[in-house]
Formats: sequence, structure tokens, C-alpha cells
Amino acid sequence: MPLDSNPAKPKLGMIMFLYMLGIFMGAIDTGIITPARTVIQANLGVGDKLGIWMITIFTLAYAASIPVSGKLADRLGRKQVYLVCISLFGIGSLICGLSANFSSFPMLLTGRVIQAVGGGGIMPIANAEFGTTFPEDKRGMALGLLGGVYGLANILGSSLGSAILDIFGIENWQFLFYINLPISIVIIIFGIIFLPLNKNSHQPGKIDILGTIAIICMIMSLIYGLKNIDFFNFTATLRTTAVYPFLLLFLLLLPVFVFLERRAQDPVLNLKYFTSPKVLITLAAGFFTGICMMGMIFVPQFSENALCIATGKGGYFVTILGLFTAIGAPLSGRLVDRHGAGKVLAGGFVVSLAGSLFLAFVATGANNLATVLISLALIGTGLGFVMGSPLNYMMLGNTKKENANSALAALSLVRSIGTVIAPSIMIGFISQAGIAAQQELLVLLPQPTAPVISQAVELKKTLEDMKKEPRMAAMLKDVEIPELSKVNGMRFDAGGTGSLPRELLRSLQSSDVTNITEKAKELSVYMYDRNTPQVIEQIQTGLQKGIDGISKGIYGIDAAISQMEGEAVNNNQYAMAAAVTTMKNQRSVMTDSMAKMEELRKIVPGAFEDAKKDYLAKIESMQPQLQKSFQSSLSKGFRQMYLTVAVFCILSILLLLMYREPSGKRE
Repeated sequence: MPLDSNPAKPKLGMIMFLYMLGIFMGAIDTGIITPARTVIQANLGVGDKLGIWMITIFTLAYAASIPVSGKLADRLGRKQVYLVCISLFGIGSLICGLSANFSSFPMLLTGRVIQAVGGGGIMPIANAEFGTTFPEDKRGMALGLLGGVYGLANILGSSLGSAILDIFGIENWQFLFYINLPISIVIIIFGIIFLPLNKNSHQPGKIDILGTIAIICMIMSLIYGLKNIDFFNFTATLRTTAVYPFLLLFLLLLPVFVFLERRAQDPVLNLKYFTSPKVLITLAAGFFTGICMMGMIFVPQFSENALCIATGKGGYFVTILGLFTAIGAPLSGRLVDRHGAGKVLAGGFVVSLAGSLFLAFVATGANNLATVLISLALIGTGLGFVMGSPLNYMMLGNTKKENANSALAALSLVRSIGTVIAPSIMIGFISQAGIAAQQELLVLLPQPTAPVISQAVELKKTLEDMKKEPRMAAMLKDVEIPELSKVNGMRFDAGGTGSLPRELLRSLQSSDVTNITEKAKELSVYMYDRNTPQVIEQIQTGLQKGIDGISKGIYGIDAAISQMEGEAVNNNQYAMAAAVTTMKNQRSVMTDSMAKMEELRKIVPGAFEDAKKDYLAKIESMQPQLQKSFQSSLSKGFRQMYLTVAVFCILSILLLLMYREPSGKRE
């Protein structure tokens, strides 16, 4: 026996504490830097294209290290490998934190890789320890607590990151990593003292070096390729160089890996797992669990949209979700000890299915606190069941005891693949809903109207009256009052967001139901200010042309008056005098019109500015309509997302109907 079958309770308590603390630290770090990613990028001088690698490289190294760590634990013992993993995680965290002082992005990536290599071994080793060390009547409860901590940490990651940034300031993002150092030290010191030595009594064969290299390359290729697939544009992205070469490499390495594992004395991944129907069902359920779990990370955004609260405030609802997860996980463990893992896991998926359907069909339509809380209660409890003990119990019950670590590592790996694929699908629904919301917004926005200037109306009528006299019509044929209504033709192009400034585009992308009206006004101001200068310039140019035309007409009238006054000596003086008087009156009207045009030319910009204020006031008055439209569009995205989660829950339930509990004790 690797450990006394009835160890003292305090020792069991300390074992539980040390492994659960490691699980919490490792799992929470997958999301803890998400709130600070843009700040870290700016501080280290990199853009989005490079910055995303602080998450991508962690994901790749984490997944690749899982089967290797599990196999090493089978060979060398869980205590030694676990403490090494914790040490690596702590060293990686220190390097990540110091990268802020050296302003080095490569240093940050190095630290993230070391973190991930350490983190990949924590979960499967802890599960194996709980699954073999604890008495059978308490094993389900222990595994349930462990799964609950893992699920809770994944959910709380980004919220805890935001809290740390609030305490230390966003410029001190290195504390997101430094917080791991005291935790690592505590685990290492107390782990050396309290964790049992449990080296496998089974004599292992030669280390499978080639198989290890092959599986690392396979996992990294597969996950990187899947991570870059856009499932809403599947065919196109499948042909990109960020996807197909890596999936092709995986397919090419697969037969090589199978060949190597069949010849290896101690294979890094036991291929017999894939010939056992029970193990295959367990792994498939683990994959579906990873996908369903990722649907939960969008709970804050859903809550914010449903209850019309600002971005960032929905984190409180994660706490509620975590509370029900913490209730469901140990409860699932108790039930496993009584009713069997397969039935309890199926029950967990039923509860998750109920929660997903309630959210999709009720909560997204009702948009009130009661329906949100009911959704979180059902989903959280279901998540506690599926992330708790049943899956680990099933895997341990269908594999040999000496392979416990590598068996649970295989389970963790397929679950990780599910968590990698899921965001591409989930985010796709929200992105599509966001695009639809923006398009709907542009449809709802009123079109800008022309400023009403009384002088322009009067001038137009005066000019039309003057042109009724043939001689004046000839002189003023090129004089027109520009149409101020040209601004009515200024339209906002729903497909033109690509030409928006980066800051404005980011602002629009960060819209929520509480600020959509202000974001709409920002967009409108930009579009209005971008278009009106051209319109104003055209109007002022037209007015200047009119001024020049009238000036030329006045010159013509003066010449005609002089000619008529000269001819009056020899012709009918009374008739000529009347004509001259008429011409002088027309000249007076034209002079007055020219003065009004000069005045109009000066007041046009101000008139457009007043029209813009009226336009923005009109948008402000539409706030309830804009908020409802935005909320409805995003709700459709959440509905589709959680219907997808429901589909995977149904697939899992159907799969588990074929599962039969193993008879007898494990070998």
C-alpha cells in the first residue's frame, strides 16, 4: 500500500488542504490575467497580435505537460512530481512578475511557459492522490471537493484578477503573478512534511522519450490549430496557414505516435484506454464537460445584459454561480459513494441541461433578477456535479491503480481540448450578436436633418422673385442659393466600421446595455463631424458663387442705369426715369441680398453645430428604444450559446445511458 489505509484525520485534512490549494492556484491563473492583458501589452510595448500569446502559449504548454506529468508521477511518485510542479509554477510566476521591471515580453512568455509546465501536472496528480489515498467511503466526497475547487477557480479567475488590480493598481499588474509566490512556498514547505511518499511499487520500463516528444508535438499542433478555427467561417479558416498546417501535422504524427506507443516498454499514454468502451465514454464525457464549462465564463456578461448593469459589475454573479458549484461538487461526491459515478454524472448533466434551457428560453426574455438567479442556481449546481468527483471516479474505476496518474492526466487532457474548442464557438455567438446589435443600432439612429436658417428661406424667395423679370433673370442666371438640405443625404454606413478610428472602434466593441446610448452618440458625433465640413464647404462655396454672381449683376445694373440715364435726354424722360427707378430698386434688393448672403455664409457653421446638438438630443430621447434593441440582440447570442451548451449536455446524457458501473474492486 502506498499509504496506511487509515491515516490520522489531521493528516488527511492536511493532504486535502495542500492539494486543493495547489489546484486553486493553478486553475485560477488561466483567467487571472485576462482583465490586465491590454495593460500588460501597453506596458511591454506589444500589440494585440503578439499580446495574445501570453494566453496562447500558456494554453499550449499546459495541455502538452498534462500527460507527461501524469506519467512521471506514475514512475517517480506523486509527492515528488507534485512539489516539482508547484516549484515550477512559483518560479514561472516570479519570472512573469519580474518581466514588468525589465519591460521584457519574451521574459513574460518564458515565465508563462514555465508556469504552464508546472500547472499541467497539478490537477491529475491531485485527483489521483484523492482517488487512491482516501478511504472508499470518503473518496467520492473528497474528489467532489477537489472538482468543486477546480471549477470555482476557473470561474473566479478573471474576477480575482480584477480585484487584485483594484487593490494594487493596474500599473502594478505584476502582483497578479507575485500572489502565487507565498502560496507556492507554503505548499512546498508543508508538502515536504505532510504529503505521503507513494512511489509506485510496479517496476516501470524504459522511459518513452520518443513517445513523449511525439505527444507534446501532437497536442500543441492540435490545440493551436483548433484554437484558430472560426466555426462561423469554418471552411475559410480551415484553409488558413494558422490552422491547416498544424492539423495536418497532428494527423501525420498520429500513426507515428501509435507505432511508438505499441513498441514502448512504458508508454506515456496507454493506448488500451481507447479500446475500452467505458474509458472511451468517460473521455468523451470529459470532452463535453470542458465545452459546457466554458459556457459558464460568460455568466457575468449575460447577467450584465439581462439586468442592465455596467460592464465589470456582473462579477458579483460569478460568486453566486461559484456558491452553487461549491454546493454541487461535494454533494455529487456523497451521491457517487451511494449510487455510482455514471448515474450521478448523468444527473449533473440533466441539471445543467435544465439550467441552460431555462436561461435560453426564460431568462433571456424575462430579463429580471429572479430568472437570472434561478439560471445561476441550476447551472452552478450542475457544474458542481460534472466538475466534481464522477468523471475522476469513472476513470479510476476503469484503469489500473498503478496507472492512476496517467489515466487522470488523459482525462484532464481531453477536457482541456474541450475548453480550447468551446471559446471559439461561444465567442462566435456573442460576436455575431454584437455585429447584429451594431447594425440594428445604425438602422434605428435617426438621419441627420438640415439646419433651418430663416435667412436662407427668405433669400431663396427673393431670388426667385427677381428672376421673374427677364432682364434680371439673364443677369442672375448663374446665381443660386445652395440647398442646406444636402446634409440629409449623409448616411451612416453599417458596413463601414472598418474605417473608424481604432479608439472609437474599441469603444463601440466595449458597449453594454447601460452605455449604448452614449456610444451611439460618440459614433454619431464622429460621423457628423466627418461629413458636415464637406457639406458646409459646398454651401459656403455656393454662397460665394452667389455673392460673386450678384456682384456681377449689380455691376450690370449700374452699367444699364448709366446707359439709360444717357439715353433719357433724347427719349421719353418719364419712361426712362421709371425704368431707372425700377433698376435702382432691384439694385437695392440685390445689395441687400448680397449682404444677407455674406451673413449667411458666416452663420452656416454655427447652424450646423446647433443642428448637431438637436440631433444628439434626439438620440438621447431614444435611449429606452436603443437599450431594448441592444439587449434583445445580445440576448439572442446568449440564447444560441446556451442552447449549444444544452446540446452537449444532451449528448453527454445519451452517452452515459450506455455506461455500466465497473463490478468489483480496482486492481
